[in-house]
Amino acid sequence: MSRNRTDRWTAWAFLAPVTIYLLAFYAYPLYRNVELSLRRYTVRSFVSGGAPFAGLDNYRDVLTHPTFGPALAHTAVFTAVSLLFQFAIGLALAVFFHRHFPLSATLRALFLVPWLLPLIVSASTWSWMLNSDAGVVNAALGALGVDPVNWLTSPRWSLVSVIIANIWIGVPFNLVVLYSGLQAIPTDVYEAAALDGASGTQRFWRITFPLLRPVSAITLLLGLIYTLKVFDIIWIMTRGGPTDSSTTFATWSYRLGFGSLLPEFGPGAAVGNLLIVVALGFGLAYVRAQRRQRW
Repeated sequence: MSRNRTDRWTAWAFLAPVTIYLLAFYAYPLYRNVELSLRRYTVRSFVSGGAPFAGLDNYRDVLTHPTFGPALAHTAVFTAVSLLFQFAIGLALAVFFHRHFPLSATLRALFLVPWLLPLIVSASTWSWMLNSDAGVVNAALGALGVDPVNWLTSPRWSLVSVIIANIWIGVPFNLVVLYSGLQAIPTDVYEAAALDGASGTQRFWRITFPLLRPVSAITLLLGLIYTLKVFDIIWIMTRGGPTDSSTTFATWSYRLGFGSLLPEFGPGAAVGNLLIVVALGFGLAYVRAQRRQRW
Protein backbone atom coordinates (compact mmCIF):
# COMPACT_ATOMS: atom_id res chain seq x y z
CA MET A 1 0.00 0.00 0.00
CA SER A 2 2.77 2.43 0.96
CA ARG A 3 4.67 1.55 -2.21
CA ASN A 4 1.65 2.38 -4.37
CA ARG A 5 1.31 5.68 -2.57
CA THR A 6 5.01 6.41 -3.10
CA ASP A 7 4.72 5.60 -6.80
CA ARG A 8 1.70 7.87 -7.07
CA TRP A 9 3.51 10.78 -5.45
CA THR A 10 6.53 10.14 -7.66
CA ALA A 11 4.32 10.29 -10.73
CA TRP A 12 2.78 13.58 -9.56
CA ALA A 13 6.27 14.95 -8.89
CA PHE A 14 7.26 14.27 -12.50
CA LEU A 15 4.00 15.76 -13.79
CA ALA A 16 4.16 18.87 -11.63
CA PRO A 17 6.71 20.86 -13.72
CA VAL A 18 4.80 20.21 -16.95
CA THR A 19 1.47 21.04 -15.28
CA ILE A 20 2.81 24.28 -13.85
CA TYR A 21 4.31 25.22 -17.21
CA LEU A 22 1.05 24.58 -19.07
CA LEU A 23 -1.00 26.49 -16.52
CA ALA A 24 1.38 29.46 -16.43
CA PHE A 25 2.15 29.83 -20.12
CA TYR A 26 -0.95 28.40 -21.84
CA ALA A 27 -4.03 28.19 -19.63
CA TYR A 28 -3.63 31.55 -17.85
CA PRO A 29 -2.77 33.59 -21.00
CA LEU A 30 -5.71 31.96 -22.80
CA TYR A 31 -8.02 32.82 -19.90
CA ARG A 32 -6.74 36.41 -19.87
CA ASN A 33 -7.24 36.74 -23.62
CA VAL A 34 -10.83 35.51 -23.35
CA GLU A 35 -11.47 37.83 -20.41
CA LEU A 36 -9.89 40.70 -22.36
CA SER A 37 -12.21 40.10 -25.31
CA LEU A 38 -15.32 40.29 -23.09
CA ARG A 39 -14.57 43.73 -21.61
CA ARG A 40 -14.05 47.25 -22.90
CA TYR A 41 -10.49 47.96 -21.91
CA THR A 42 -8.73 51.29 -22.27
CA VAL A 43 -5.08 51.99 -21.51
CA ARG A 44 -6.04 53.20 -18.03
CA SER A 45 -8.32 50.28 -17.20
CA PHE A 46 -5.79 47.84 -18.66
CA VAL A 47 -3.28 49.00 -16.05
CA SER A 48 -5.59 49.66 -13.10
CA GLY A 49 -8.39 47.18 -13.88
CA GLY A 50 -12.12 47.79 -13.60
CA ALA A 51 -13.01 47.61 -17.32
CA PRO A 52 -16.78 47.36 -17.90
CA PHE A 53 -18.20 44.05 -19.08
CA ALA A 54 -19.06 44.12 -22.81
CA GLY A 55 -20.24 40.57 -23.42
CA LEU A 56 -19.98 39.68 -27.10
CA ASP A 57 -19.92 43.31 -28.27
CA ASN A 58 -16.23 43.12 -29.19
CA TYR A 59 -16.86 40.05 -31.34
CA ARG A 60 -19.83 41.80 -32.96
CA ASP A 61 -17.67 44.85 -33.71
CA VAL A 62 -14.99 42.64 -35.24
CA LEU A 63 -17.38 40.63 -37.40
CA THR A 64 -19.03 43.80 -38.76
CA HIS A 65 -15.77 45.73 -39.24
CA PRO A 66 -14.83 46.56 -42.88
CA THR A 67 -11.44 44.90 -42.38
CA PHE A 68 -12.93 41.54 -41.35
CA GLY A 69 -13.79 40.32 -44.86
CA PRO A 70 -10.44 41.16 -46.48
CA ALA A 71 -8.51 39.87 -43.46
CA LEU A 72 -10.44 36.59 -43.55
CA ALA A 73 -9.82 36.18 -47.29
CA HIS A 74 -6.13 37.05 -46.97
CA THR A 75 -5.69 34.64 -44.05
CA ALA A 76 -7.34 31.83 -46.02
CA VAL A 77 -5.29 32.49 -49.19
CA PHE A 78 -2.05 32.99 -47.26
CA THR A 79 -2.55 29.75 -45.31
CA ALA A 80 -3.81 27.57 -48.18
CA VAL A 81 -1.21 28.63 -50.77
CA SER A 82 1.65 28.47 -48.26
CA LEU A 83 0.65 24.97 -47.10
CA LEU A 84 0.20 23.69 -50.65
CA PHE A 85 3.59 24.82 -51.91
CA GLN A 86 5.48 24.10 -48.69
CA PHE A 87 4.18 20.54 -48.63
CA ALA A 88 4.62 19.90 -52.37
CA ILE A 89 8.17 21.28 -52.49
CA GLY A 90 9.10 19.62 -49.20
CA LEU A 91 7.79 16.25 -50.40
CA ALA A 92 9.60 16.55 -53.73
CA LEU A 93 12.87 17.36 -51.95
CA ALA A 94 12.37 14.54 -49.43
CA VAL A 95 11.88 12.01 -52.24
CA PHE A 96 14.88 13.47 -54.06
CA PHE A 97 17.21 13.21 -51.05
CA HIS A 98 15.91 9.76 -50.19
CA ARG A 99 18.10 8.37 -52.99
CA HIS A 100 21.30 8.95 -50.94
CA PHE A 101 23.58 10.25 -53.70
CA PRO A 102 27.01 11.79 -52.95
CA LEU A 103 26.85 15.04 -50.96
CA SER A 104 23.12 14.49 -50.33
CA ALA A 105 23.60 15.01 -46.59
CA THR A 106 25.45 18.30 -47.19
CA LEU A 107 22.81 19.62 -49.58
CA ARG A 108 20.05 18.55 -47.21
CA ALA A 109 21.74 20.47 -44.41
CA LEU A 110 21.93 23.59 -46.60
CA PHE A 111 18.18 23.43 -47.20
CA LEU A 112 17.70 23.79 -43.44
CA VAL A 113 19.23 27.29 -43.40
CA PRO A 114 15.89 29.15 -43.90
CA TRP A 115 14.44 27.23 -40.96
CA LEU A 116 17.40 28.01 -38.69
CA LEU A 117 17.55 31.74 -39.38
CA PRO A 118 15.64 34.09 -37.06
CA LEU A 119 12.41 35.24 -38.67
CA ILE A 120 13.42 38.88 -38.45
CA VAL A 121 16.54 38.10 -40.50
CA SER A 122 14.60 36.13 -43.12
CA ALA A 123 11.88 38.77 -43.45
CA SER A 124 14.41 41.60 -43.66
CA THR A 125 16.35 39.71 -46.33
CA TRP A 126 13.22 39.21 -48.42
CA SER A 127 12.30 42.88 -47.96
CA TRP A 128 15.68 43.82 -49.40
CA MET A 129 15.45 41.30 -52.24
CA LEU A 130 11.95 42.47 -53.23
CA ASN A 131 12.70 46.17 -52.90
CA SER A 132 11.25 48.03 -55.88
CA ASP A 133 14.34 50.15 -56.53
CA ALA A 134 17.36 48.21 -55.28
CA GLY A 135 16.13 44.63 -54.96
CA VAL A 136 17.92 41.76 -56.66
CA VAL A 137 14.63 40.28 -57.88
CA ASN A 138 13.76 43.37 -59.93
CA ALA A 139 17.37 43.55 -61.09
CA ALA A 140 17.08 40.00 -62.43
CA LEU A 141 13.75 40.80 -64.06
CA GLY A 142 15.28 43.90 -65.65
CA ALA A 143 18.09 41.78 -67.10
CA LEU A 144 15.40 39.65 -68.74
CA GLY A 145 13.63 42.70 -70.13
CA VAL A 146 10.75 42.63 -67.64
CA ASP A 147 9.50 45.87 -66.08
CA PRO A 148 10.12 46.31 -62.33
CA VAL A 149 7.40 45.09 -59.98
CA ASN A 150 6.35 46.94 -56.85
CA TRP A 151 6.40 43.80 -54.75
CA LEU A 152 5.90 45.37 -51.33
CA THR A 153 4.09 48.62 -52.18
CA SER A 154 1.49 47.42 -54.66
CA PRO A 155 -1.87 46.09 -53.39
CA ARG A 156 -1.71 43.56 -56.22
CA TRP A 157 1.62 42.03 -55.21
CA SER A 158 2.04 42.57 -51.46
CA LEU A 159 0.21 39.38 -50.44
CA VAL A 160 2.09 37.40 -53.09
CA SER A 161 5.38 38.69 -51.70
CA VAL A 162 4.74 37.60 -48.12
CA ILE A 163 3.46 34.21 -49.35
CA ILE A 164 6.69 33.64 -51.28
CA ALA A 165 8.77 34.48 -48.20
CA ASN A 166 6.66 32.23 -45.98
CA ILE A 167 6.94 29.31 -48.42
CA TRP A 168 10.72 29.67 -48.45
CA ILE A 169 10.84 29.61 -44.65
CA GLY A 170 8.43 26.66 -44.26
CA VAL A 171 9.86 24.24 -46.84
CA PRO A 172 12.70 22.95 -44.59
CA PHE A 173 10.24 21.86 -41.87
CA ASN A 174 8.24 19.83 -44.40
CA LEU A 175 11.46 18.40 -45.82
CA VAL A 176 12.71 17.20 -42.41
CA VAL A 177 9.43 15.63 -41.28
CA LEU A 178 8.58 13.98 -44.61
CA TYR A 179 12.13 12.71 -45.05
CA SER A 180 11.88 11.06 -41.63
CA GLY A 181 8.61 9.48 -42.73
CA LEU A 182 10.24 8.11 -45.87
CA GLN A 183 12.98 6.53 -43.75
CA ALA A 184 10.33 4.49 -41.93
CA ILE A 185 8.96 2.89 -45.14
CA PRO A 186 10.46 -0.63 -45.56
CA THR A 187 12.73 -0.99 -48.58
CA ASP A 188 11.31 -4.48 -49.19
CA VAL A 189 8.09 -2.91 -50.44
CA TYR A 190 9.95 -0.95 -53.11
CA GLU A 191 12.00 -3.99 -54.12
CA ALA A 192 8.86 -6.10 -54.54
CA ALA A 193 7.24 -3.34 -56.62
CA ALA A 194 10.35 -3.06 -58.80
CA LEU A 195 10.29 -6.84 -59.42
CA ASP A 196 6.64 -6.51 -60.49
CA GLY A 197 7.69 -3.91 -63.06
CA ALA A 198 6.25 -0.82 -61.34
CA SER A 199 7.62 2.47 -62.65
CA GLY A 200 8.93 5.25 -60.42
CA THR A 201 5.69 7.18 -60.75
CA GLN A 202 3.61 4.12 -59.86
CA ARG A 203 5.80 3.39 -56.82
CA PHE A 204 5.32 6.95 -55.62
CA TRP A 205 1.52 7.07 -55.96
CA ARG A 206 0.82 3.49 -54.83
CA ILE A 207 3.48 3.03 -52.13
CA THR A 208 5.19 6.24 -51.00
CA PHE A 209 2.22 8.58 -50.88
CA PRO A 210 -0.25 6.18 -49.17
CA LEU A 211 2.28 4.98 -46.57
CA LEU A 212 3.31 8.57 -45.92
CA ARG A 213 -0.28 9.68 -45.24
CA PRO A 214 -0.09 9.70 -41.39
CA VAL A 215 3.10 11.77 -41.47
CA SER A 216 1.64 14.03 -44.14
CA ALA A 217 -1.45 14.66 -42.01
CA ILE A 218 0.49 15.78 -38.95
CA THR A 219 2.84 17.85 -41.13
CA LEU A 220 -0.09 19.71 -42.69
CA LEU A 221 -1.76 20.19 -39.32
CA LEU A 222 1.35 21.66 -37.69
CA GLY A 223 1.96 23.78 -40.78
CA LEU A 224 -1.62 25.05 -40.66
CA ILE A 225 -1.39 26.05 -37.00
CA TYR A 226 1.95 27.78 -37.58
CA THR A 227 0.83 29.59 -40.74
CA LEU A 228 -2.40 30.87 -39.20
CA LYS A 229 -0.42 32.78 -36.59
CA VAL A 230 2.38 34.08 -38.84
CA PHE A 231 2.95 37.70 -37.88
CA ASP A 232 6.65 38.55 -38.04
CA ILE A 233 7.11 38.03 -41.76
CA ILE A 234 4.08 40.04 -42.83
CA TRP A 235 4.62 42.87 -40.35
CA ILE A 236 8.29 43.34 -41.20
CA MET A 237 7.76 43.17 -44.97
CA THR A 238 4.49 45.07 -45.52
CA ARG A 239 2.89 45.85 -42.11
CA GLY A 240 -0.29 44.43 -43.58
CA GLY A 241 -0.46 47.06 -46.32
CA PRO A 242 -0.70 48.84 -48.50
CA THR A 243 -4.39 49.58 -47.83
CA ASP A 244 -4.83 46.28 -45.93
CA SER A 245 -3.93 44.28 -49.04
CA SER A 246 -1.81 41.84 -47.00
CA THR A 247 -3.60 42.12 -43.65
CA THR A 248 -4.35 38.80 -41.97
CA PHE A 249 -6.02 38.04 -38.65
CA ALA A 250 -2.62 37.91 -36.94
CA THR A 251 -1.49 41.35 -38.12
CA TRP A 252 -4.96 42.84 -37.61
CA SER A 253 -5.08 41.59 -34.02
CA TYR A 254 -1.69 43.16 -33.31
CA ARG A 255 -2.63 46.43 -34.98
CA LEU A 256 -5.85 46.69 -32.97
CA GLY A 257 -4.13 45.98 -29.67
CA PHE A 258 -0.75 47.67 -30.07
CA GLY A 259 -0.56 49.46 -33.41
CA SER A 260 -2.00 52.85 -32.47
CA LEU A 261 -2.00 55.47 -29.72
CA LEU A 262 -5.58 54.46 -28.82
CA PRO A 263 -5.38 50.65 -28.68
CA GLU A 264 -8.50 48.52 -28.84
CA PHE A 265 -7.52 45.66 -26.56
CA GLY A 266 -10.93 43.98 -26.56
CA PRO A 267 -11.39 43.70 -30.35
CA GLY A 268 -7.73 42.73 -30.75
CA ALA A 269 -8.16 39.88 -28.28
CA ALA A 270 -11.39 38.87 -30.04
CA VAL A 271 -9.57 38.51 -33.37
CA GLY A 272 -6.88 36.44 -31.66
CA ASN A 273 -9.52 34.18 -30.16
CA LEU A 274 -11.05 33.64 -33.61
CA LEU A 275 -7.67 32.34 -34.76
CA ILE A 276 -7.51 30.02 -31.76
CA VAL A 277 -10.98 28.65 -32.55
CA VAL A 278 -10.02 27.96 -36.17
CA ALA A 279 -6.80 26.18 -35.16
CA LEU A 280 -8.67 24.21 -32.48
CA GLY A 281 -11.31 23.17 -35.02
CA PHE A 282 -8.72 21.74 -37.38
CA GLY A 283 -6.97 20.02 -34.48
CA LEU A 284 -10.19 18.34 -33.36
CA ALA A 285 -10.91 17.30 -36.94
CA TYR A 286 -7.47 15.67 -37.13
CA VAL A 287 -8.00 13.81 -33.84
CA ARG A 288 -11.40 12.58 -35.01
CA ALA A 289 -9.94 11.38 -38.31
CA GLN A 290 -7.18 9.52 -36.46
CA ARG A 291 -9.73 7.77 -34.26
CA ARG A 292 -11.74 6.67 -37.30
CA GLN A 293 -8.61 5.16 -38.86
CA ARG A 294 -7.89 3.17 -35.67
CA TRP A 295 -11.38 1.71 -35.63
